[in-house]
Amino acid sequence: MKNNTSSTSFHFAVDDKEVIQGLPLNRNAWHTGDGTNGPGNRKSIGVEICYSKSGGAKYKAAEALSIKFVAQLLKERGWGVDRVRKHQDWNGKYCPHRILSEGRWDEVKAAIEKELKTLGGKTSSSSGNSSGSTYTVKKGDTLSGIAKAQGVSVANLQSWNGLKDPNKIKVGQVLKLKGSSGSSSSSKKSSYTLPSGIFKVKSPLMKGAAVTKIQKALAALYFYPDKGAENNGIDGYYGAKTANAVKRFQSMYGLTADGIYGPKSKAKLESLPK
Repeated sequence: MKNNTSSTSFHFAVDDKEVIQGLPLNRNAWHTGDGTNGPGNRKSIGVEICYSKSGGAKYKAAEALSIKFVAQLLKERGWGVDRVRKHQDWNGKYCPHRILSEGRWDEVKAAIEKELKTLGGKTSSSSGNSSGSTYTVKKGDTLSGIAKAQGVSVANLQSWNGLKDPNKIKVGQVLKLKGSSGSSSSSKKSSYTLPSGIFKVKSPLMKGAAVTKIQKALAALYFYPDKGAENNGIDGYYGAKTANAVKRFQSMYGLTADGIYGPKSKAKLESLPK
């Protein structure tokens, strides 16, 4: 990105080991080739998969990690798999070429959808059951199931809808998915007691119980990686993995994306439902 002469850029690159962020998400990346004001360049998140030319084991691992990462991006934003696009959709380029040439695009989207379901995300951004900030209860729904699918807490759903008994919801009932603008901040307060101070890589505060609390709060919002690992990869160590999760959280919520946990990151984490 620093040395190319065509202004080509992207938000994330994924190899067989990790995800690297190249640009904050509040900046355009020139990655889809659909023009200066094209919706691909202006309104989409660019994720590049490494080793697509060479193929082999490293590419397969990179593709698998990309599937998990894209599902996490969708979960964070409340989007469904219908938001996923190919480079080809924007300007006709035969890309992602290896997936297309092997006839696996539908297979890859299905894998993203499966991972998204595992994370508790919505599989469709335009589901007929949900409209903006409301949800219409259908047969077989439970309040806990609705809360998980919509990325909110049961307590908040009860508070916003005046539900004393979480087991008493009716088919056809319209539930609010957000509180009113005048609702108190206590209804969104984090269930975690977060530490004060500055936490960053290579600092005296880079390991211990306080870091574990930060990691758990990030994991509850699906920013912390290694979802399938034991304890979600939470290890009480503020290394590059945790710094990257903090950086992505900061980028998502308009904070300075430096990967350093401080008062502003603490306040924002505490303001969000877990």
